[in-house]
Amino acid sequence: MKAFIGYLSMSGNTEDMASILKKVLESKGCEVYMDSLDLTDIHSILAYDCIFIGAYTWGDGDLPYEAEDFFEELNDHDLTGIHAACFGSGDHAYPKFCAAVDTLADKLSERGANVFQQGLKIELNPETDEQILECQQFAESAYEWIVKNEEMEHV
Repeated sequence: MKAFIGYLSMSGNTEDMASILKKVLESKGCEVYMDSLDLTDIHSILAYDCIFIGAYTWGDGDLPYEAEDFFEELNDHDLTGIHAACFGSGDHAYPKFCAAVDTLADKLSERGANVFQQGLKIELNPETDEQILECQQFAESAYEWIVKNEEMEHV
């Protein structure tokens, strides 16, 4: 299975999450490509079996400005048949904790992607054992969900 992990990270928190997801997916035998979303050509992600899209939440629940081009370009693409999962870091000090995760998931779904219902939301950096385990379990659950969906599509 070919997986793409695209992320935006200002302080490294979301990138750390992406790295944990990458390790888990590689341990499952996936071929994983990881890159920053602001460097990602949306057309290229259509070649992957699944995509993991992550961003930190900025200000009052907003996507980071570096995500705006990626987000807008999604409107030009039909993502039907693509399995997607969303993740991100946030800070409970702000009113809309990790709202960017939901914004991304909604947009991917609107464009036809089959989106894993459980988004991964981590307070700041995944540094505690519990947070690291939560990231690992998210990657494993999303992987199992993708495999199950692909098997059902090929029946």
